[in-house]
Amino acid sequence: MVEADPAGGHQGERVSLRATDPARPMHGDPDLHAPPAPGPQASRRLAPRDARRARLALAPALAIALSGWVDARTASAQPAPWPQRPLRFIVPFAPGGPLDVSARLIAQPLGAELQQPVLVDNRPGAGGSTGAALAARAAPDGHTLLMGALSTHAVNPFLYPDVGYDAERDFAPVTLVARVPNVLVVHPSLRIDSVAQLVALARAKPGQLAYGSGGGGSGGHLAGALLAQRARAELVHVPYKGAAPAMADLVAGRVPFMFDNLASALPQVKAGRVAALAVTSPARSRFLPEVPTMAEAGQPGFDITTWFGVFVPAGVPAPRVARLHSLVAGILVQPGVRERMAGFGSDTEPLGPQAFAAFVRAERERYRTLVRDTGAKAD
Repeated sequence: MVEADPAGGHQGERVSLRATDPARPMHGDPDLHAPPAPGPQASRRLAPRDARRARLALAPALAIALSGWVDARTASAQPAPWPQRPLRFIVPFAPGGPLDVSARLIAQPLGAELQQPVLVDNRPGAGGSTGAALAARAAPDGHTLLMGALSTHAVNPFLYPDVGYDAERDFAPVTLVARVPNVLVVHPSLRIDSVAQLVALARAKPGQLAYGSGGGGSGGHLAGALLAQRARAELVHVPYKGAAPAMADLVAGRVPFMFDNLASALPQVKAGRVAALAVTSPARSRFLPEVPTMAEAGQPGFDITTWFGVFVPAGVPAPRVARLHSLVAGILVQPGVRERMAGFGSDTEPLGPQAFAAFVRAERERYRTLVRDTGAKAD
């Protein structure tokens, strides 16, 4: 055994022995069990070794802590599962109309794909603005859908002083569902069979001839306002909370005529309960090929086509919007769904989100001008 030299002569050898064989027993020499005497030279030699041992001792704990931190950061970066609960599909018009029927055709297969129910929620009022405002305030998590339309996104913002939402900033377009021409239909009691005869009757009875519509801001409302402007006639607008109740009153004879979307008017026309005078699209409808366009009936440039599509609140993550578009577009091209839609005069047209957004912007500018020029007002 190497003896310790109080003067430090053998101190280096003693330290070397302890470093190379730390497990070797060292009985009988208290100096070998004691820590080195303090001093500058000992501190300089032992500090690196002690620091290394401390680092080695802390390494496992540090690794565990770092692993947990990385796991937490990774977990927080992962999107939450979607959907986590049933989806709400707001229809801003009364049950029975084309938006309602279309939403219900989409809801069942969409729910099956997402493995969550899709519940249709009818919220009529203010030409669709009531339901649209409700959807705009919903959480942007992909659990609320809106079946928006021409009225909610292209007309109402210029017709009402405050609709309760911004039609462009508060929504993310998902897909166009369908474009549907409007058709001018009259009650048989009027005993007229042309647009020219209706114009003559309106001029002969200023302020006495009323027309119904699916609501303020609907395509039917704007079509009536445009006809009144062109005919220089005073017509009375009677808005309803959806196309279905408006058509019910027309069939019952409570209102003499209306511009209705072909989707809800077609069954009544085919049944002979109302008479179709003209369609408002640039070309004749394949569903009523014998009925002329408004241009053919003496009203050139008369083009008011109703459309509707799916929107979500702005801020819904883009992958969820893309997923919804993919699923809804897939549903709309299914033969059974296309056949049902065609049964009430609708051709499905599932535009993608960007194309749909561009379409809505163009419609908004067109109807801004139309509302201004016709002087149409919310009733």
